[in-house]
Amino acid sequence: MSLSFFNSLSGRKEAFQPRVAGKVGMYVCGVTVYDMCHIGHARAYVTADIIYRHLEASGLAVTYVRNFTDVDDKIIKRADEQGISVEQLTQKFIDEFYADMDALGNRRPQIEPRVTQHMADIVKTVEALIERGHAYEVEGDVYFDVASWPEYGKLSRRNLEDLKAGARVEVDPRKRSPLDFALWKASKPGEPMWSSPWGQGRPGWHIECTAMSAKYLGENFDIHGGGKDLVFPHHENEIAQAEAATGKPFCHTFFHNGFVNIDKEKMSKSLGNFFTIREIFERYDPEALRYFLLTTHYRSPISFEVEFVCSACQAALTRADVESRKCSACGAEMSEEEAGRAVRFPALDENQKRLEYLYTTRRRMNEFMGQAATGMGEMVRAEQVRGFKDRFLEAMDDDFNAAAALGVLADAMRLSNEVLDNKEGAAETLITSTIQSLQDTLFFMSSVLGILERDPALALESLSQRALGGASLDNEQIDGLIVERQQARANKDFARADAIRDQLTEMGVELMDSAGTTTWKIRT
Repeated sequence: MSLSFFNSLSGRKEAFQPRVAGKVGMYVCGVTVYDMCHIGHARAYVTADIIYRHLEASGLAVTYVRNFTDVDDKIIKRADEQGISVEQLTQKFIDEFYADMDALGNRRPQIEPRVTQHMADIVKTVEALIERGHAYEVEGDVYFDVASWPEYGKLSRRNLEDLKAGARVEVDPRKRSPLDFALWKASKPGEPMWSSPWGQGRPGWHIECTAMSAKYLGENFDIHGGGKDLVFPHHENEIAQAEAATGKPFCHTFFHNGFVNIDKEKMSKSLGNFFTIREIFERYDPEALRYFLLTTHYRSPISFEVEFVCSACQAALTRADVESRKCSACGAEMSEEEAGRAVRFPALDENQKRLEYLYTTRRRMNEFMGQAATGMGEMVRAEQVRGFKDRFLEAMDDDFNAAAALGVLADAMRLSNEVLDNKEGAAETLITSTIQSLQDTLFFMSSVLGILERDPALALESLSQRALGGASLDNEQIDGLIVERQQARANKDFARADAIRDQLTEMGVELMDSAGTTTWKIRT
C-alpha cells in the first residue's frame, strides 16, 4: 500500500506499514461522559472515522477501540449536583454521545470499553510500574515517577527542566516532583471506589487508556489518536506509563486533529463562543457539519465563523444585542428562544446548499438509470471517468486529505451533470455507461468520506426543512401562497400570481415551475 501518515511521534510524514500484514489496531481517546459533546468533539471523531473508513477501504482489517471515561472528578461533581448516581449520569451522556455521533455519520468502533469495567487491568498496570521502579505509593495514592523515565517529553518535545520551571508552586508536598502524576487516587468518603493493594480508590485519568489499549490491542499497536489538546499531558503520560511498564514501544503512529476556532479564537465557555453539537443540529442538517469538517485538512485548525441576524429586520446583530435581547437596528425585542435562534453559521449555510446540489445530482443519476438499460460499454470522456477513483485514493493516501478528496468528488459530480445534460450530443448508450461508472465511483467515495449515503429524496427534504427553520419561515404559509398562486394562474390573474412570487422571493423562497407543478427551496 502507498498510504502516508503524519506521525506526531516522529514529527514527519511516513509511509504507513501495519505491524501485522493486513491488520491494523487503532485506539482513539473517548469522551469523559458528564456533559453534551461540543463541535471540537465532532471534529475529533469525524477525523477518526474517515481514517477508519479509508483504512478499511484500502483492504485492511481494522480493530478500532474507543473508550468511555465513566469515573472522574467532574463526573462525581456533576452527579452530586444533580442528585443522581454516577452510573445514571454517565449512561445518560453515553446515550447522548451515540445520538450525536450517529447523526454525524460516524461508524461505531468494534470495541468501546468503559473505565469502570477495567479496574483489574488498571491495577495490574500500576503494579507493574511500581515493581519496575517507575511509580511509588503515598498514603493510598500512587504516582508515576517522571524522573525515572528519561524519554518523558518525546511526543510533546518538551524537556524536564522547562516543565519543572512551568510547574505550579502549590503542589502536593508528598510527591517527589511537581511533574509526577497520579496513577491511583485514594477515594474520599462518598466517592465511587474500588479495592487495590493501596486501599480503596479509583484510577488517575491517564492510566486508563494505557491499560485498556493494551488489553484489546496488545502492548504495541499501530495507531493512537485524538485532539491536539491531548498531546500533553494525556498522550505523553500514556506513552511513559506503557513503555515503562512493559519495556516495549507503545504505539507506532500518533495522529492529532487541529483545534476548532470560533471567529478566529479557540472555542471556550469563558469567551461565550461555545457550541454543542446538539445546538448545531437544532438549526442545521448534521451532514452539513460533517461536510464542513472535511473541508479542511484534519491537522490544520479550522475556523468556524458566527453571525447574528435579527429575525424581524434581517439586520446584523452584535453580541451585545443578543445578550440584551434587543435589536439595535429596528428595536425589536427578542425572547430567549429568539435570541438563541439569531445565531447563523455562514459555512454551514453554504454547506447545506452544497449538499443540496450534490444530492440533487445523485437523484438525477438515479432517475436516469431507473429508465435506462444497464450494461457497461464505451463512455463519454472515458479517461477522465476512470481517473476519478485513482485521484481520490491519491488524496486520501496522502495523510487522509479529505479536503482534496472532496475536490475530486466535486469534479465527478460536475461531469455527471454535464453528461446528463448531454452537452456533447452523445448516444444514450454512452451516457448510460458513463453514469453507471460514475455512480459506482461516487458510491465508493461517499462510503469513505461518510457523506451522500442517504436516500436523495429524504436528504433533500431534510435539507429543505433545515433551511426553512434557519430562515424562520413557516412551511404551511409558503405552501398556502403557492396554492394561491396556482389558482391565480389558472384564473389567468397573472398580476396576482407575479405578486405572490415577488412576496415569496422577498421571504427568501425560490420557486421552480415544471410540468404543471411548483416546487420550492430556501435561497442561501
